[in-house]
Amino acid sequence: MSQRPVRGAFVPESGVRTVVELGDLAAQLGSWRPRLVASDLDGTLLTSSGEVSARTRAAIEAYRAAGIPVVGVTGRGPRLLDSVSAALGGTGIAVLAQGGYVVDLDRTEVLRTVGMSREDATAVIAAIEGVTGELIVAVEDAAEQAEALRPLRVQHGFDWPYPEPAHLLPRHEVLPVGAVLKVFLRSSRLGEDELLELARGVVDPAVAELTHAGLGFIEVLPPGVTKASGLAVALEHHALTSPGLGFGDVLVFGDMPNDLSTIEAVTAAGGHAVAMANAHPAVLAAAAGRTSGSDADGVARYLEAVLALGSAGV
Repeated sequence: MSQRPVRGAFVPESGVRTVVELGDLAAQLGSWRPRLVASDLDGTLLTSSGEVSARTRAAIEAYRAAGIPVVGVTGRGPRLLDSVSAALGGTGIAVLAQGGYVVDLDRTEVLRTVGMSREDATAVIAAIEGVTGELIVAVEDAAEQAEALRPLRVQHGFDWPYPEPAHLLPRHEVLPVGAVLKVFLRSSRLGEDELLELARGVVDPAVAELTHAGLGFIEVLPPGVTKASGLAVALEHHALTSPGLGFGDVLVFGDMPNDLSTIEAVTAAGGHAVAMANAHPAVLAAAAGRTSGSDADGVARYLEAVLALGSAGV
């Protein structure tokens, strides 16, 4: 069942092919240079077809060859780990599930898994439905690694946007008995921006973290779980071989409100944040840098230009 687009809703596809002139990056960055690159995947590093272009792949490899790690920071859950690993060339740290699941791809070692109890998830859903009306629910399964790799649990009528295996269930069976990584909530009449605003008005951040990735629904996560908290795990890992590494050393790319936590953390620490041409207005407002759309090799264009500054000794 397809959902009708909400009037006035942001349409990210409108900017994916836009080419942005980068301007004088030497003046914008001064003497600052990245020691680590962090990038969202969908709508950022990946094209609309879900691929990493040859140009982007080459830029990633050039940074790694220069000793600069590239970390993928995505909302995709662990059941999509293979696709995330492929996008990152099968190496490095991957932050999944909006920060709730962090993996060392080289060692196939899970560095972080954070779950929310069924009771807490049920209470949060009820609180949100109290101001939005009935919602349609899907669930990223339990925080235990083996269960987290199971197919998504989806209520009939949710209209999941990706062609992947899923358990279609009646509403009362969607939440598993154990913990969940996150809950997805869709409204038949509210867009994600409005739904998120209403939900944040009734859910204490100490109980659950709320965000959205521009897919028509919002996500409910354990308290404190954001892409920034997941990136912090990656930074701790890399700091073992690169002492002093922190958010202020990061060049981060993003396009949606779920990227705001990394953009804000990096910016506050003195790092550099870049919004895609196809970014949500809130991301455009938060990030100092701009680059081309995801179908115009926006990340690669920016990475190439910054690396060229170092090569030229600028």
